[in-house]
Amino acid sequence: MRNENEIIQAIANGDEKALAILYNLYSEKIYNTALSYSKVPEDAEEITQDVFFKIFKNISKFKQESSLNTWVYRITINTSLNYLKKKKRFSLFNNSSNKSQVINFQHPGVLLEKKEKAAILYQAIDCLSKNQKTAFILSYIEELPRQEVADIMETSLKAVESLLQRAKRNIRSELEKIYPNHRKSKK
Repeated sequence: MRNENEIIQAIANGDEKALAILYNLYSEKIYNTALSYSKVPEDAEEITQDVFFKIFKNISKFKQESSLNTWVYRITINTSLNYLKKKKRFSLFNNSSNKSQVINFQHPGVLLEKKEKAAILYQAIDCLSKNQKTAFILSYIEELPRQEVADIMETSLKAVESLLQRAKRNIRSELEKIYPNHRKSKK
């Protein structure tokens, strides 16, 4: 199998080898994106499994109006957000919380010497609205081109740029709450 269309068709026909190829191409991206949302490795693993199940189940419905990459990211984001919604409802019902996991969260793509700062940044990212968070994660953490972010989010490039500006402003505001004297000391 050489191209996306062959892989898609083979998976739609039940070819497990094609699914394994797709898994090798996308599992790390899916896991990292899910981890950026969940902050819990076990949850990211579960989300990753759910995403591949959804891909396998729905690939025959994929109309190829967007790239496979865009479609996979869209499924990953929606699955992550739905998973977190269910988890939040469950934790409210059980009166439990995963705040300690969020504070100690360390993304595997972050260099060891930057892990403390990254944990604080992720804490600030969690304060963003759903759309700002998605635009920020896809643009700055997954390092996708802005147009692809717009395609994944099914919005315009201008809207993504606006979301990113607001996200950066909101993150800056959250970080200033954590480090109130940092900006003053730089002047």
